[in-house]
Amino acid sequence: MPATPVEVPVTVMLLDAYQDWGCPNGCGAGDRTRPRPNRFHSCPKLFGLTAPLVVTGTDCKVTAVARGDYLYGAEQRTGDDGRPYMSVMTEHADGRTDVLAFAEVAVIGAGRLWVRSRTVPCAVS
Repeated sequence: MPATPVEVPVTVMLLDAYQDWGCPNGCGAGDRTRPRPNRFHSCPKLFGLTAPLVVTGTDCKVTAVARGDYLYGAEQRTGDDGRPYMSVMTEHADGRTDVLAFAEVAVIGAGRLWVRSRTVPCAVS
């Protein structure tokens, strides 16, 4: 006589992961998302520049890096203080450094065609 299968109830926990993001400069910006690599915001503590949000609890410092040379007529991203900035730098306590670079605006002389700069994130180790 074959054995009769017995149904045993099983409890399964479904996990739903979230990440909490915050501004290390204390501007109050924050977000809660599913895990993703990065988040950005316009930070009033960094002159309105685009700056990263970091995972809450991350030990780091975010600073705006002013352009160190003369513009000589070039179009460059400026903060709300009117100064040109070339990047926003995130320095982590473990020695890693992330840079969000603001490229110069390219101007083409064909009529009034303007190519605007884009924010280009790049990691520097």
